[in-house]
Amino acid sequence: MMSAIQNAAAQAAANAAPALPEKMTLDVANRIIAGTFANGQAQGMKPLSVVVMDAGGHLVAFQKQDGSSMLRFEIARGKAFGALACGNGSRYLHNQASSRPHFVDGLNQVSGGNIVAVPGGIVVKNHKGETIGAVGITGDTSDRDEAAGIAGVSSIHGLAYQV
Repeated sequence: MMSAIQNAAAQAAANAAPALPEKMTLDVANRIIAGTFANGQAQGMKPLSVVVMDAGGHLVAFQKQDGSSMLRFEIARGKAFGALACGNGSRYLHNQASSRPHFVDGLNQVSGGNIVAVPGGIVVKNHKGETIGAVGITGDTSDRDEAAGIAGVSSIHGLAYQV
């Protein structure tokens, strides 16, 4: 039997432990963006733009750093959209564009041209392995965009990514 002190300590520990994200919320999306921007700044990257979508492909958040060029929303959205559409990061689509260009062309046609098949689109999974959304990052090279996004997702305990 737990004493009142043990019970209070257990309750305090439970309250102090951050809840593991179950779905993509505005808070989770903003924390991913903050982590992505922090990594980009630490790496000396060009200004980044980040889109976060939920598992249904709905926009949850978009932010761009000062100095971002035009069309960055569309590029970031296309990277995230492609990642969600295929259930793989946009690096997968980039690789498919080389080996199976007809596949990526077909995807782009049926999506109304909404897929950007270059690295920088990342599938986000919760601690149960369920897809809860995707992140699209643009502004620097595609490889560096992807690395910053991975850092942003990884900055949140309980989230995993797929590239």
